[in-house]
Amino acid sequence: MDVWLVADGGVQQRSLDELELLIALQEGLVWVDIPSGDEEGARVLTDVFGFHKLAVEDTLRRNQIPKIHAYSDHVFIVLHAPERGRGGQVYSVELDQFVGPGFLVTVHGPVDPAVDPEVALRETRAVLKRLESGRLRASTSFELSYAIVSALARHQEAFVATLAQEAGLLERRLMADEVNDPEQFLEELFRARHELLVVRTMAALAREIYGRMVTLDRYVPGASQSMVADLADQFARVSGMADGQKDFLQGVIEFYQTRTNTKMTIAAERLAVIAAVTLPITALSSIYGMNVIVNDRTHPVHLAVVLAVMATMSLVLLRWTKRQGWW
Repeated sequence: MDVWLVADGGVQQRSLDELELLIALQEGLVWVDIPSGDEEGARVLTDVFGFHKLAVEDTLRRNQIPKIHAYSDHVFIVLHAPERGRGGQVYSVELDQFVGPGFLVTVHGPVDPAVDPEVALRETRAVLKRLESGRLRASTSFELSYAIVSALARHQEAFVATLAQEAGLLERRLMADEVNDPEQFLEELFRARHELLVVRTMAALAREIYGRMVTLDRYVPGASQSMVADLADQFARVSGMADGQKDFLQGVIEFYQTRTNTKMTIAAERLAVIAAVTLPITALSSIYGMNVIVNDRTHPVHLAVVLAVMATMSLVLLRWTKRQGWW
C-alpha cells in the first residue's frame, strides 16, 4: 500500500502511519494506492476513511460491471480495462476509486491468475511518473482521478487499434485467397469480433458511469465538470470505434461465409450435372454388363458400338447442360 502526498507542485511518498494525520491536516492531496484488495486494505478503508462497508466489500471481490455510488462526501467508482489472455480470452482488469474532497483512494480489484499483476498497476504508475517528473500538477482529487481514468481510456483505445489492425490483416488474407485452413480462419474472425465486443461493452458502460456523474453537481465541483464530461466523451469515442470495427469484421465474416456457401453451391451443382450425365451411361452399362462379357469371344464391333453410344450420350448431355447454364 502506497501513500502519496501531492502538494506544492510535487509528490512525496509518506508512511501508512502518517495517513490519518495527513487527512486531518488537509495540507495537500492525499493519494492512497492499494495494489490489491486485502484485509489490511479493507481495514484502512473502514477505520481510517470510514467508507461504507458495501463499497469496501466491492474492493475485495471481482465486479463484473462498472458502477458508481454517491455517498455523503465521496463517490465510489468501479471501472475495467481489457487485457488479452491466452486463446483470445479478454480479461477485465478492475480499478476501484474513492474520490472525495482532498483525497483519492485507488484499489486494484482481484486480478485473474492468468493476468500479470503488474498490468493492474499500469495506469496508476504512469500517472505517478508524470507527477514525479512535474509533467502533471494535480491540486484536486478529480484532477488526479481524471489523469488515471484518461490513461485507462487510452489503453482501451490502443486495444481497439490493435484489434483493428488484426481485422485488416484478416480481411486482406481473405481477399488474397490465402486461407489455408478455413476452420481456423473462421475461428480467428469470431475471436477478433468477440474481443471487440468485450472492449466496446467496457467503454459503453464506463460512458454511462461518467454520463451520470455529470449530473452529480453536489459531488463534482464546477471546475471538474468539464473533466467528467471529457471522460464521458473519451469512452463514447472508444465505444464508437470498437462498434465500427465490429461491424467491419462482421461484414468480413458474412462475405467469407457467403463466398464459402457459393462455392459449395457451385460444387453441388457440378456434382449433380456429373451424376445426370453418368446416369444413362451407368444404366446402359449395367444392362449390357449382364449380357456382354468382355473376353476372347466378345465381338469387337459390338463392343465398339456400345462404347460409341455411351460416349455420344455423354457428349449430348454435356452440351445440353452447358446450354442450360448448369456448367
